[in-house]
Amino acid sequence: MDEIDGRLVGGLMVLAAVADARSFGKAAERLGMTQSGVSKAIAKLEARLSVRLIHRTSRAVELTEEGRALHERVAEHLAGIGEAAAETSKTRATVRGSIRCSRASFCRRS
Repeated sequence: MDEIDGRLVGGLMVLAAVADARSFGKAAERLGMTQSGVSKAIAKLEARLSVRLIHRTSRAVELTEEGRALHERVAEHLAGIGEAAAETSKTRATVRGSIRCSRASFCRRS
C-alpha cells in the first residue's frame, strides 16, 4: 500500500466540510476547529495541490471547478474511512473474554 499522508487526508476532510456547509464558519463548528484554522487548512491544501479549490467572497464560499471535481472524487472515500473507524470503535465496545466465578451458585448460564 502506498504511504498515506495524514495532512493531505485532513485537508480533504476540511474541504469536504466546507463543500457541505458552504461556509467556513459552519465547517469549523462541525469539525471543532476555528474559522481561521479551516481557512489555513484550505490554503495549505490549495498550495500543496497548486490549484485554487474554493472561490471566496464576502457573502459566499463556492467550490471552483477543480474543487468540485476533487470533492466528488474523494467524498465517497472519506465517508468510507469514517465508517471503518466507527465500525472499529463499535467492536472495541463489545465485551469479550471469559468470566470466572468463585462460587458455582453465581455462575449460571442464561
